[in-house]
Amino acid sequence: MKDEIVQTFRESADVKVRFIRQNAEVLARAVKMIVQAFKAGHKVLLFGNGGSAADAQHIAAEFVNRFLIERPPLPAIALTTDTSILTSVSNDYGYAESFAKQVKALGREGDVAIGISTSGAAANVIKAIQVAKEMGLKTVGLAGRDGGELSKLVDIALVVDSQSVPRIQEVHITIGHVLCEMVDRMLFQHPL
Repeated sequence: MKDEIVQTFRESADVKVRFIRQNAEVLARAVKMIVQAFKAGHKVLLFGNGGSAADAQHIAAEFVNRFLIERPPLPAIALTTDTSILTSVSNDYGYAESFAKQVKALGREGDVAIGISTSGAAANVIKAIQVAKEMGLKTVGLAGRDGGELSKLVDIALVVDSQSVPRIQEVHITIGHVLCEMVDRMLFQHPL
């Protein structure tokens, strides 16, 4: 069992190293996009399903509360948390509309929409990104595998080249932490 545990940690580390070697510049662009939005008084909307929903909530909480430094709260909303909205929209219009209707209600031109989908194919994430683009929001996609449709739609695609959902999710939360830390540094400590 110990060998299998060590192997799992190695796989996780290898996927992270491979991702950042391929995507450091792209991730830096995402940080700058979010910093510009916050500086201009805009917000970040985050959404995904399952583990990606939890990641959306986790990242939103880090922006609203604090990450590593004491600082003013930053406007971020996870569209995954209001069960009344999610269930009423899904019941009345279908699950694919569950985030799109919220983007229409809460999004404004200049905001940043971050869609998270390990496959890059979640219909409700793709629909919300399409709506966000139509409304003039900036868009970021966190995906896995080959990026799917999500990576083709967004302004900035952060694609984890792996077939393993757990490994993809582990990189996604690392991306979220990097976004939070770099945004904090650029806004409140010193420009990088």
